[in-house]
Amino acid sequence: MALTLAAAAELLDRHHLLREIIQGDCWTDNAADLAGADEPFTAITYDTRKVTPGTLLCCKGRFKADYLTDIDQAGLAAYMAETEYSAVTRAPGLIVNDARKAMSLLSAEFYGRPQDELTVIGITGTKGKTTTAYFVQAVLNAYSGGRAALFSSVDNCLDGHTYAESDLTTPESMDAFRMMREAANNGMRYLVMEVSSQAYKVERVYGLTFDAGAFLNISPDHISAIEHPTFEDYLYCKRQITHNCRTLVLGADCDHADLIRQDAQASNVPVTTFALHAADGHGTHADFVALPDASSGYLFQEQGKAIGDFSLELEGEFNAANAAAAIALSRAVGVPAGSEAFRALEHVHIPGRMEHYESGNMVAYVDYAHNYVSTKTLAEFVTHKYADRNPRVVVVTGSVGDKAVDRREGIIKGAQDYADRIILTAEDTVHERMIDILHEMQGYITNPRVVSDIELDRAKAIEKAVEDAHAHADRLTILLVIGKGEERWIKVDGKHAPYEGDDHVVKRLFGLLND
Repeated sequence: MALTLAAAAELLDRHHLLREIIQGDCWTDNAADLAGADEPFTAITYDTRKVTPGTLLCCKGRFKADYLTDIDQAGLAAYMAETEYSAVTRAPGLIVNDARKAMSLLSAEFYGRPQDELTVIGITGTKGKTTTAYFVQAVLNAYSGGRAALFSSVDNCLDGHTYAESDLTTPESMDAFRMMREAANNGMRYLVMEVSSQAYKVERVYGLTFDAGAFLNISPDHISAIEHPTFEDYLYCKRQITHNCRTLVLGADCDHADLIRQDAQASNVPVTTFALHAADGHGTHADFVALPDASSGYLFQEQGKAIGDFSLELEGEFNAANAAAAIALSRAVGVPAGSEAFRALEHVHIPGRMEHYESGNMVAYVDYAHNYVSTKTLAEFVTHKYADRNPRVVVVTGSVGDKAVDRREGIIKGAQDYADRIILTAEDTVHERMIDILHEMQGYITNPRVVSDIELDRAKAIEKAVEDAHAHADRLTILLVIGKGEERWIKVDGKHAPYEGDDHVVKRLFGLLND
């Protein structure tokens, strides 16, 4: 059904969001009082520059009346906003209590509720969302013949095989429903998506119920004036997935698991759990487990029965736990326990995640690790893996500006007990000076054996790490280049500046580039 002014008003009123409709001197709660109320909108946007004849404009965020100058000449059909703008446009305005909630509902309707044509899986947690999402998509693609779409912080995939770099972990609601429509039109049966805390904070997934949701884990992150003021707020936002899914997969060892179970019980949502077990089989009881076996792979079990014995391309026990979560989610949406589709887990590769390179006395890992948990987990993994070679560890890292200020200390805390040297370098920033951020991070280093220095040029920082390895040629040096992965840009003063890419720099310096 096409979205009209009348249909939009009815939808918003049903969700207790509509205050009134205003057009000039006419203030009404009945769209039938206005001419053209049953004319379908031809487009929907939140960008005034994209208004064309018949467009519904959603005014969100710090919207200003000035943005609507001459908008009638572009053919604006109607606008939705928390403030009326009849002084600058003749178009009718749907005045609402919450523009972001309203935009999500209106976008879903405009694009024909594509979520109803897809089985939608949502994944949240502080660590492991991307890896778990890729694992689930791989299994569902194998099971459905390539008909699983993906929204992730690394890439989006709308046709089961073509991947394009994403801008946000969870897209803006209007973009998400537009992409869902494209995926459904492409014949996709499934959509796997990461769900960030910000997605719930700013209503990007308002009105969306996941067929299966996952809550992997929780630890402090994204704490800043422009994200979450406290850990409590961060956790509260992430907990909303429990109330907005039909079944929940929960990390059995997740902090505050009891509270999340209470959420699920209050919403009548069934819960299954996953966990990583020790090699001796001991560990937290869970419905789905990953158990290390003698062949360096993992035996995955459901309620004690084998799902399969798989060797993962992605290293680390934490990735085995993510695979167990992926199996639980796949089973929740109907993949049979005996399906060969689970073998797809063995071939999952994620650009910029645990990229592993070797040259002479050097081993390098390029990874998106960007907070305390992910940095510590990676550092622990490499020092354990190479313990018999008495390695030196050199970490190349920075931290983003203007947000997630807690990460600056967290990255250092996660790295300093494993690192011999920390080279601090550029990351994304908008207003904050990067040199100030790096000096702040340097101030958090309390381990006296750690050497630290600052090199703003990220490529030169990696070069310094390689030079350090050459200077200690008698020992193995492990380079951990973290934060940017395979991104080909760095945000400088809020704008994307071209960058070679951490992976490319390492391969160039290691002599691994193909001609």
